[in-house]
Amino acid sequence: MERITIDVVSDVVCPWCYLGKARLELAIAEVQDEVGVDINWRPYRLNPDYPPEGVDQKRSLEEKLGGPERVAKGHEMLTGLGREVGIKFNFEAIKIGPNTLDAHRLIHWATTESREIQEKVVAALFKANFEEGRNVGDHAVLLDIAEKSGLNRSVIESLLSSDADKDLIVAEIEAAQKIGVSGVPFFIFDQQYAVSGAQTPDVLANALRDIAKAKSEARAGMN
Repeated sequence: MERITIDVVSDVVCPWCYLGKARLELAIAEVQDEVGVDINWRPYRLNPDYPPEGVDQKRSLEEKLGGPERVAKGHEMLTGLGREVGIKFNFEAIKIGPNTLDAHRLIHWATTESREIQEKVVAALFKANFEEGRNVGDHAVLLDIAEKSGLNRSVIESLLSSDADKDLIVAEIEAAQKIGVSGVPFFIFDQQYAVSGAQTPDVLANALRDIAKAKSEARAGMN
């Protein structure tokens, strides 16, 4: 069985990224007997200029999207799409639009532990923001997620109170932008093939099959 590594460039306050995560999981389940998949979550910030304390989410979205009607229409569409893949979007509950730098630092530290803990942290951050309306820029929320995901609370508390890895996260985002990532989610397969946007499970499953087939044929050609 071929193994494929997917680098998923995303932001935890991007609803399309949450949708993309759920659709990717369905695609992986569809091909699990054919292809092995490893996922690395990579940072991106939709709102790098937000202050550490965050902003008024409702006002900010209305300014960005052009008024309450457009916001409501977008949320209605996303709520329906989310329902199809088991996401219970609760946009009304989101009061604070957070700065996500610290959330990305937490994902990075989880990654250094294991992919399993990384996955737990990423899932918990998306759920906290989009389903529970919790402020994922708040250190108390991040510490709660870290501890429940299997990380050492006191270690993470110490790291969050420092500037540890802030430059690393910013540099990684800049590197992604230099290779052409201008929107998220953005899926990079084996550092060679890219798929942009929250594609449907069948599109992602077919991409995995095609790449696995190409890898297998390349290996056979070398023998």
